[in-house]
Amino acid sequence: MHNDTSTSAPPTSGGRIRHRKRSNEVIPEDSKANGTRLLVNDKSKYKSMIIRAYSSIWMIGGFVLIIYMGHLYITAMVVVIQIFMAKELFNLLRRAHEDRQLPGFRLLNWHFFFTAMLFVYGRTLSPRLVNTVTSDMVLYRLVSSLIKYHMVICYSLYIAGFMWFILTLKKKMYKYQFGQYAWTHMILIVVFGQSSFAVASIFEGIFWFLLPASLIVINDIAAYFFGFFFGRTPLIKLSPKKTWEGFIGASVTTIISAFLLASIMGRSQWLTCPRKDLSTGWLDCDPGQLFKPDSYSLTGWFPQWFPWKEISILPVQWHVLCLGLFASVIAPFGGFFASGFKRAFKIKDFGDSIPGHGGITDRMDCQMVMAVFAYIYHQSFVVPQSFSNEMSLDQILMNLSFNEQQALYMRLGEMLQQGIQGQS
Repeated sequence: MHNDTSTSAPPTSGGRIRHRKRSNEVIPEDSKANGTRLLVNDKSKYKSMIIRAYSSIWMIGGFVLIIYMGHLYITAMVVVIQIFMAKELFNLLRRAHEDRQLPGFRLLNWHFFFTAMLFVYGRTLSPRLVNTVTSDMVLYRLVSSLIKYHMVICYSLYIAGFMWFILTLKKKMYKYQFGQYAWTHMILIVVFGQSSFAVASIFEGIFWFLLPASLIVINDIAAYFFGFFFGRTPLIKLSPKKTWEGFIGASVTTIISAFLLASIMGRSQWLTCPRKDLSTGWLDCDPGQLFKPDSYSLTGWFPQWFPWKEISILPVQWHVLCLGLFASVIAPFGGFFASGFKRAFKIKDFGDSIPGHGGITDRMDCQMVMAVFAYIYHQSFVVPQSFSNEMSLDQILMNLSFNEQQALYMRLGEMLQQGIQGQS
């Protein structure tokens, strides 16, 4: 005898019953009813807001202190963030039972991680390292040798890791080991492929790192508060608490903030001057036309009683409107991607290192997307296409030994002396 159920599907012509395949995703409780998933209807929203605000104050305060300390400390901050992101992502697919049967396997992941770090930062920072040690003959030769054989060293380390992986393959564990191997390489692409652009922007001028990063923070805070008080219309199913009200309000706030922040940051040499070495001293440079204000007359636009007759705007302020537009419209899709990723793995956050925010990766999802765009925009639309004399000399001197640089210096002195005598 069969139990009678009202949910049974009708039999097909062949007498078989087709069962609908169920999704393996876990649907959060707050997304089952439209009326409870939005922040504006969340009963515990004030408690979570206080926790989130407290953490945000500490993060912003620490960030400002690091910016004040300079380029090297900002780079160190990016490295620390990368390590925490890698740790969270490594743990995402980690299985304790399998790891216990593979001693040293987790160490192999970090071997690949630090090999990638040496490769990426070696290429990015090597010219500035040379400029830093040119006064010391022994150190200069050592650094020059390391730079010359940098790719060989990195490739050797990678091949050593590759052989290590092959030699540690264990029967009945192949699928897990190869899955972890592929996952490790994807992490390296995601973490270093994007954050390396942030480090490159730092040495082009802190302005090109700080402003894009600040816009993401402003957009995130504004979206939270607009959604907190006014959010009624769901924006995307991947993030049930995101609303159109929060998205639009944050977009307007971010674009206006970009224009105003550029005016403030663009007047500081510490933020606008590029760093050509790895020292920590004060910078003094000609910031270029982008950071020199242009005056615009307001006569004819406003009545005579209006107190301001003209305003000064930095040319870079027009550029950052594009950054603000990207930060408000495109960069949030990095967060949506992370939300979909977390749903696929049935987790709420990548970690719990930041109270009210989740893990480091949860805070860096949009920042990574923004860092790539900021660097590409700067190189494509801001940096002049032609090489300056200073850049050409840097390229020449970087490939000369210390003795060759001395010989070039003496030869240039002789040529200048001859030119002076010829004019007299």
